[in-house]
Amino acid sequence: MESQKGKIDLQRLPRHIAIIMDGNGRWAQEQGQDRLFGHFHGVESVRNIVEGCAELEIGYLTLYAFSTENWDRPAYEVTGLMELLVETIRKEVETLNKNNIRLHVIGDMSMLPEYARTELNEALELTAKNGGMHLIMALSYSSRWELAEAIKRIARDARDSKLDPDTITQDTLQQYLSTRDFPDPELMIRTSGEYRISNFLLYQLAYAELYFTNVRWPDFRKENLYEAILDFQGRERRFGKTSAQIQQDVTTTPGTKTLEVFCPKDGH
Repeated sequence: MESQKGKIDLQRLPRHIAIIMDGNGRWAQEQGQDRLFGHFHGVESVRNIVEGCAELEIGYLTLYAFSTENWDRPAYEVTGLMELLVETIRKEVETLNKNNIRLHVIGDMSMLPEYARTELNEALELTAKNGGMHLIMALSYSSRWELAEAIKRIARDARDSKLDPDTITQDTLQQYLSTRDFPDPELMIRTSGEYRISNFLLYQLAYAELYFTNVRWPDFRKENLYEAILDFQGRERRFGKTSAQIQQDVTTTPGTKTLEVFCPKDGH
């Protein structure tokens, strides 16, 4: 079967892709296995998709690995996930360095077990000088937590006269978010057939294109990624403007290449 990769317009790639890696547990149960079996196999999907994004020279990839709500799952599953996280990071640091990928973590690190924090901090330090793709792991993360933390810091700075409340803008808020060093995602992918954002990058996804697929995360591979990118490239991104305005902006801006705009075929 011919790969979809060759159909991708490399001049119109999303700069930042965010993925909700959903369906590990259901994938395992469908095969008569324990939920952790699905998480274990989901690691191979992470490797495959990180490699696929790096090959396309995607600048930023954010993976929603563990939400603050996931702490409410059965204790054995949480413990197993933490152990899998540490084991995976330990194994993958060499590969990340080999491919010039820098690791970042967003989320409430204080909730992670000490051994997990130690392993993560070491991996962050070991990859800090890499200048290629930025791989951002959302661990013990939720957008409402992030926004609450940002507001607390803004309030403290206003109280301490470091910030004038009358000067606060959207840009100000952005500088207090966990993602302040990264551009907003342009494409968000969620696997496993759920049509929710699930408390993930609520502020940052304001103008992202959302792509939902029924494929469970352990089955998600590069070809699925290519399909999502092709779907993204078939959409018209208007940011509140009309189609006519977008076409005029493209054709009248000096140095801007005229882009052919396609309508999505499948209603995503």
